Amino acid sequence: MQGANKGADAKLLNGKGLRIGIVQARFNADITDALASACLSELEELGVAASDIHHVQVPGALEVPVALQALAERGGYHALVALGCIIRGETYHFELVANESGASVSRVALDYRLPIANAILTTENLEQAVARQTDKGRDAARVAVEMAQLLATLS
Repeated sequence: MQGANKGADAKLLNGKGLRIGIVQARFNADITDALASACLSELEELGVAASDIHHVQVPGALEVPVALQALAERGGYHALVALGCIIRGETYHFELVANESGASVSRVALDYRLPIANAILTTENLEQAVARQTDKGRDAARVAVEMAQLLATLS
């Protein structure tokens, strides 16, 4: 999500009429709830109607892509958002979950030619996750709207 519009450029983002799907992992719920809250608040600021947002929850980051795929297959969305939090532990599990969830989110976006703002945090510790939860939630909303607008001009 690097390069998400901020400041003056953000005024150009208009989510009115966009239909957005959000898939939130419940694992590390304090973080993912904060991500979702920031994302939903920013979508509202950008003009996306609450009735045009479909927000679902899944157990963890590895389940996010399959729910994104189901929403993509259902159709009718202009963009999707992936929310989750993976915090490094003492085993290889962190790399597995981070790599597989990230690659799978990208694959769904490419397979369905549907923008997906990936805000599945991958951090070394809880403090890093807390420091990023609000900004990354907002960034995800902006990326979803910006990419939906861009793809509409390229269709």
